[in-house]
Amino acid sequence: MIRIYTDGAAQGNPGPGGYGTLLQFNGHEKELSEGFRLTTNNRMELLAVIKGLEAVKKGGIPITVYSDSQYVVNAVEKGWVFAWEKKNFAKKANPDLWQRYLPLHRQLKPKFVWIKGHAGHPQNERCDRLAVAAALRHPLGIDDWYEAHQSDSEP
Repeated sequence: MIRIYTDGAAQGNPGPGGYGTLLQFNGHEKELSEGFRLTTNNRMELLAVIKGLEAVKKGGIPITVYSDSQYVVNAVEKGWVFAWEKKNFAKKANPDLWQRYLPLHRQLKPKFVWIKGHAGHPQNERCDRLAVAAALRHPLGIDDWYEAHQSDSEP
């Protein structure tokens, strides 16, 4: 089984932000992180999942994603994102990222597990440190879609 631990952070919301992702498989680990100059916590939570799934090189292996984001976990596990998709994400936040996520979901079929954030879970704490460090690192990347649409996006 592939385990993907994720976290997102924003210093201010919106503000500088970052994500942290930890992949574990067969005793191997890979860390991913990146920071952006202007974004939201929810965008970083979702991008952490996307980046983790994009890093999976081999299909057919069960994947469990662990996230402290109820926004992300509930959207997938309760099927909200599929209803949003049917309505072309009308009046929903982060349509660009959800549209990027959905093909990965259909290909890899990950299962999601919500974990309480800042509760001492070692992998979640590690991802939080990665996300916060990425948000503070310079130079920061540009979240192009968010910056172009921030006036009509919700944080």
